[in-house]
Amino acid sequence: MNPKRAQALGAYLKDRRSALGLSTRALASLCNVNMATIVRLEQGAFIDPRPETLRAVAEGLGVSPSELLILAGYVLPEDLPSFDSFLRAKYPELPDSAIAELESVAKRHGLKSNSKETGGSL
Repeated sequence: MNPKRAQALGAYLKDRRSALGLSTRALASLCNVNMATIVRLEQGAFIDPRPETLRAVAEGLGVSPSELLILAGYVLPEDLPSFDSFLRAKYPELPDSAIAELESVAKRHGLKSNSKETGGSL
């Protein structure tokens, strides 16, 4: 993870912790992680945080561990599913028309999809 990504991860963690009204000490206690580790993560001081630590912090913050692992660079963008596959898996109740509408919005904003079903791009 580069320093810019470490800073982004730290900002996300701090924002989420603050939104929950937790102190660094409270979060550390919740996820059984040293308080200094929480502070250093929030400061972007860890270039390679341990996945186990990120999983524990995610649990304490009530977010998916994969969210923090992605932010930390443990999952590469090319390893992620296509947008439509993600939508279908995450929100199975969405009708095809809603998925098509969301893909259209993404396309208008210049986002690409790696989906083979959509011809390789949004």
